[in-house]
Amino acid sequence: MVKPTVAIIGLLLVLLSGGVTNGQTFAGRRPNIVLVMTDDQGMGDLSCMGNEVVKTPNIDQFYERSTRFTDFQVSPTCAPTRAALMSGRAPFKNGVTHTIMQRERMAQSTFTMPQALQTAGYKTGIFGKWHLGDDDAYLPGNRGFDEVLIHGSGGIGQVPLGDFPPNRDNLYFDNVLLHNDTIVKTKGFCTDLFFQSGLAWIKGQLESDNPYFAYIALNAPHAPLVAPKKYTQRFLDLGYDKGTAGRYGMIENIDDNFGRLMEKLAQWNALDNTLVIFMTDNGATHLSGSLKGKKVRHFNANLKGGKNSPNEGGSHVPAFWYWKGMLGEGVDVDALAAHIDLYPTFCELAGVTLPADTQEFDGRSLLPLLESPNATWSDRELFFHCGRWPTGKMDEFEFKKCAVRTQRWRFVNNSELYDISADPGETTDVSASHPEVVSSLREAYDQWWSSLPPLLVNENRPRVSPADQPLAIRYHKQLAERGIPNWSPEAL
Repeated sequence: MVKPTVAIIGLLLVLLSGGVTNGQTFAGRRPNIVLVMTDDQGMGDLSCMGNEVVKTPNIDQFYERSTRFTDFQVSPTCAPTRAALMSGRAPFKNGVTHTIMQRERMAQSTFTMPQALQTAGYKTGIFGKWHLGDDDAYLPGNRGFDEVLIHGSGGIGQVPLGDFPPNRDNLYFDNVLLHNDTIVKTKGFCTDLFFQSGLAWIKGQLESDNPYFAYIALNAPHAPLVAPKKYTQRFLDLGYDKGTAGRYGMIENIDDNFGRLMEKLAQWNALDNTLVIFMTDNGATHLSGSLKGKKVRHFNANLKGGKNSPNEGGSHVPAFWYWKGMLGEGVDVDALAAHIDLYPTFCELAGVTLPADTQEFDGRSLLPLLESPNATWSDRELFFHCGRWPTGKMDEFEFKKCAVRTQRWRFVNNSELYDISADPGETTDVSASHPEVVSSLREAYDQWWSSLPPLLVNENRPRVSPADQPLAIRYHKQLAERGIPNWSPEAL
């Protein structure tokens, strides 16, 4: 726990300035870190962001108490964002250019963020979605996590792509998962289980006085759009289609679980020395549906595009940070920040000394902005590409579904230029009136693209058949040798 005198000083500074003013105040403070990241939930999928259909009171309350990054960027799809979090660099540099076809496997040369935290004495746990490789060498237990509870591939039930075979028939309920080194059968709805398991593990770390990093990486609200009836019925009664009811039901279930997480951390007197982050992994999906038989567009915070789009709606996501008595409450940080920044930020907070051969970061520590939201923050260029090109066709896709962002501009598909500061919805292409900006961003993108080929270690690999998927082989082997035991987290 933080010493009382230090906590009081930090609180006074927050109250006086909306953020701590000393640039080194947070470095080496060694807070516990809880990162909650949802899957395929966009900027418009929270009531605090303007959605008038879905209700998220617990995340709304968290939003009111948080320091909020108003321009936080991730990758347009799942596995690349996760690779960026784990490496501190652009995901393609880790060989992750797709979500399937072995191109989701994070390069073995990557020294991961949880590995770095382990060197500083942190315990590390992941609960939910990994999606950076299912072969043994790529699994999270071999990439820096002490505690592991995950499904396979990119989603529960994606058996042809690598999830455990029984999950084809029990989507999101009573799933078969990997718990550390053992495949287990669980009970209940997946989101409830991942939060419950994370909380039980956190409680154990608090009792042992271990600093910890808990990564609650939900597969919801990724399709299939399934939630318990108590969460879907309200939307069905309103007249929404089954898919919309399932997706919004998953979001309201996430909100209940997030509220319970914060309640338990408060009950355990853990918030004084815990940084809690809520974010999502890419833009929204299923942005249309039906209401009483008529087609409707769902709220997307007035952004253009969704998941797998090079526009703002593909990569601009919520990012709310809370650290009781240390971070300002209800404070907005408008500087351009990104997923690649979390690794260096966590290292500075934890006092990590990185090995000399650690990969070079593309991200930068966010501590200056956390300490003083209006701190000087130099402009930067962030590069986006949706990847997913057919095997062997990378060169043909250089300018397809790509973008460059700076604090002011978004340059899309090597042709369209949008002034995000004045036009966040990307309604007006201003490339003709700013040729110098187009030329500069095009040159920067060309240099970035040219740097990638030596790092794309997963390109041109063969597609793996369902029977040959690593976790399918492992499941059938364990089933034959010792069976699949039942497992549940410890009761709180």
